[in-house]
Amino acid sequence: MKSKAAILWETHSKWSVEEIELDPPKAGEVLIKLAASGLCHSDEHLVTGDMILEPAMADALGFRQLPVIGGHEGAGEVVEVGAGVTTMSPGDHVVLSFIPACGRCPSCTIGQPHLCDLGAFLLAGRQVTDFTARHHAADGSDLGVMCCVGTFEPYTVVSEASCVKIAPHIPLERAALVGCGVTTGWGSAVNAAQVRSGETVVVVGLGGIGMNAIQGARLAGADKIVGIDPVENKRAAAARFGATHTCPSMEEALALVMEITKGAMADKAILTTGVAYGELVAPMMNLVKKAGRGVVTAVAPMAQTDVKLDLFMLAMMRKELVGCIFGNANPRYDIPRILDLYMDGKLLLDELITNTYPLEDINQGYEDMRNGTNIRGLVTY
Repeated sequence: MKSKAAILWETHSKWSVEEIELDPPKAGEVLIKLAASGLCHSDEHLVTGDMILEPAMADALGFRQLPVIGGHEGAGEVVEVGAGVTTMSPGDHVVLSFIPACGRCPSCTIGQPHLCDLGAFLLAGRQVTDFTARHHAADGSDLGVMCCVGTFEPYTVVSEASCVKIAPHIPLERAALVGCGVTTGWGSAVNAAQVRSGETVVVVGLGGIGMNAIQGARLAGADKIVGIDPVENKRAAAARFGATHTCPSMEEALALVMEITKGAMADKAILTTGVAYGELVAPMMNLVKKAGRGVVTAVAPMAQTDVKLDLFMLAMMRKELVGCIFGNANPRYDIPRILDLYMDGKLLLDELITNTYPLEDINQGYEDMRNGTNIRGLVTY
């Protein structure tokens, strides 16, 4: 079938909205009519080249990432299913999980589907069912898809492993956000930081991930939540999601956290900046108390290997520094659970959406993100 999509042909360029050819689903695959796609910062990492493998490494692995259809945060309706699909039927509503979960690999079987072995192919751009392409440019050449889903298009073909069935009464345009940003932020607090009632939590970076880390901390019972961001309008919005205090920088937050904790410092700190750099780790860990935990959720450039950290204090104060992907969540359990919180009025989704765009205006959406205008931009179809 003919469709259209936002394609990145090369790094440091704009998304190009073009007509594409989409093949029908093969065995184990599903054709989805999307309602919306979030404009997540991770797709910006493709544009900047931070998430693009070096050519030699890509050749060794047997694939090139570009050209690629972007987008990995979406929800929609099942239109057609391929042979062998048993968990969904046409008409079902689904959220696309940006990490597929096979349910059979070692990580899935021990309750860590966010580390599913299929995640090794997130940047390969091909169907995880047979490693061929369903998306093709107008000239017939194959196109990759971001995180095995490619939501910058009104229709896409994905593996059954990437689909999480949800209740039909949940608005799909809101459910789209739970495919990445909401679950990642919420889980950073609930799962990775393991926030407990009465704790003090610091969230560094107040975009789509950070605001949901604040929501996760609030729902977990945190007493004080400090949101840090240099952008004033984001700090102003943070209170709506649960922040009790805000600060423009980690350096300025040091005295604030010391004051509100009577010198003990924060129980947990979560790094959710647009880009993770090694120099951000030390000031984050300075905000953490003895035996406290720091969580790195933000995506770093692939070439980022240097981290500034006082190892003596890390050991002597028994602090913990942990990584987090997709909120360390179980998508088939946590996505419906988060949407129930939304429908019960306990978790905010509507308020996350700053602006909506047609697909043709996707570059404006990302410009608004870079300028700090958006908490979350949303493309609607």
